[in-house]
Amino acid sequence: MPDENPESRESLTSRQLPEMVLSTADNPLTAPRPPPDSLSSVQRAQYRFQVKGNAIITGGAGTLALEAAKALLEHGASGLALWDLNPDQAFESVKTLHQKFPDRRIITEAVDVRDETQIQSAIDDTVKILGSVDILCCFAGIVGCVPALAMTSADWRRTHDINLTGSFLCAQAFARQLVSQKTSGSIVFTASISAHHTNYPQPQSAYNSSKTALLSLAKSLAAEWSSYGIRVNCISPGYMDTILNEGAGLERAREMWNARNPMGRMGDPWELTGPLVLLCSNAGRYINGTDLIVDGGAMVF
Repeated sequence: MPDENPESRESLTSRQLPEMVLSTADNPLTAPRPPPDSLSSVQRAQYRFQVKGNAIITGGAGTLALEAAKALLEHGASGLALWDLNPDQAFESVKTLHQKFPDRRIITEAVDVRDETQIQSAIDDTVKILGSVDILCCFAGIVGCVPALAMTSADWRRTHDINLTGSFLCAQAFARQLVSQKTSGSIVFTASISAHHTNYPQPQSAYNSSKTALLSLAKSLAAEWSSYGIRVNCISPGYMDTILNEGAGLERAREMWNARNPMGRMGDPWELTGPLVLLCSNAGRYINGTDLIVDGGAMVF
């Protein structure tokens, strides 16, 4: 077949590839931060998992996100911005957070993670109120169990737009803000065991592929943004005991999931917070471009 546009093909031989710049040992944004020698053993333990600064949590009205919010506050986060398509649905939970942590700043913002304009507006609002941003945890996502033969292009695009593109757009806006602040920071994507193997018995090829792509995205950004002191990692939860996995209609599936798990059960949302705090705290400062699987051992099979 003849070339449709020979000139554009010829131009490929003269193109210049952009090159990423990795960090260096003398970069203060990526330098180690060991605890001061003056600290006691208890203080050193607290320092190790100390979370500093302000965090943005997308999908902030969800069960996992709210559990993460509480954990980050418990470990020292000074402020939180909970972004969600409908943050009002978590009004009581956010009220409880305010009561437990009266000295912290906690705000909510209505954000569609597919909309760049809304994301940037939310970044601006967050910085205006909290003063800076330091941590981004992306929990916004949808599942959708649709047989591949019956799936519409709209189904496919919606899943990828929210789970993958939405995570990237939020990370991009967050990273741009960090660069303008000249400060380091941490990004944590929520991937899934679905990124590591094919789920059974539910068909969910769009979800699985969107989460697999997140693993690659995290590695790519971890390298590309390293010189800015921006760490990018993933957490891959197994089946978690949330409203998404409740109901009589999922009873047969839950039995299969539990039977295939060495621990014989789903995870409690609280069990996801330890790995998250690790990635956001001093203890995770040298963890970059990796994925932590939190699944009770389901992936050993």
